[in-house]
Amino acid sequence: MHTLSYPAPCKINLFLHITGRLSNGYHTLQSLFLLLDHGDTLHIRPRQDGQILHMNPMAGVPAEQDLSIRAARHLQQVSGCTLGADIGCDKRTPMGGGLGGGSSDAATVLMALNQQWQLGYTRQQLMQIGVSLGADVPVFIFGQPAWAEGIGEQLSAVSLPPPLLDQYYVVLTPQVAVPTAQIFAHQALTRDSKPLRISDFSNGANSSAFWQQARNDMEAIVCMLYPQVGETLAWLKQYGDARMSGSGASVFVAVDSAEKAEQLIANRPENTSGFWAKGLEYHPLFASVTDGDQATQQVC
Repeated sequence: MHTLSYPAPCKINLFLHITGRLSNGYHTLQSLFLLLDHGDTLHIRPRQDGQILHMNPMAGVPAEQDLSIRAARHLQQVSGCTLGADIGCDKRTPMGGGLGGGSSDAATVLMALNQQWQLGYTRQQLMQIGVSLGADVPVFIFGQPAWAEGIGEQLSAVSLPPPLLDQYYVVLTPQVAVPTAQIFAHQALTRDSKPLRISDFSNGANSSAFWQQARNDMEAIVCMLYPQVGETLAWLKQYGDARMSGSGASVFVAVDSAEKAEQLIANRPENTSGFWAKGLEYHPLFASVTDGDQATQQVC
């Protein structure tokens, strides 16, 4: 059987507000996800013997913790499929940067194996399977710019104004790992941001007021605890409205040309990695999954 290659784009959060805290400890939030045309590449080949194997495992990451392997095994268990897969990954999305690299890999594995194993799951069903692997996995299966609410599981498609898709996003990642759980647990974290309205975002007349209110509520805490993030963010702010993605450590700014983007990458601060990318209207695998509630699943 042939090995096929599949893209796993990363994401940025254009804003992230924490609007409350539930009794179970989870936080309610609002965010706007944008997928970028930069990310990992998954190489997947079906197997007849039912084994799920990683062809190039990352050092120090056991298979039980690798989200792409966990996704394949979970899909195999849920579907009852007797086929397996060899999975490899060309890693380009920084780990622990708030860019959703592992979640995107898991989503791509679910969509690719849904095809290769001929399972016939719909987008909604794959999103339900994905949420048990991680809160961000469904966003990538949803596959388009998404307004998120609840604990991040309530997703609505949004039409981005052309400037947001036409811009070039410069993403820098300082050499620091930011544990998401630590930031969510910090006592100084803002947990009562006033909810924004999706209608204001969509209304061009209100968009400037919207963006004046929109921010990342985790940013101040992360910059306080991890000065490298604050320093990188301050450097980017010279060139525009720079923000942090997710819980960090990656920060980004939008510029209006590839030349400017390349210049920023070339001159970026020491001890940072970086790339530039455009926003995506749709995940490259969006059309490979059908919409609807009913599966046409056949156990392979």
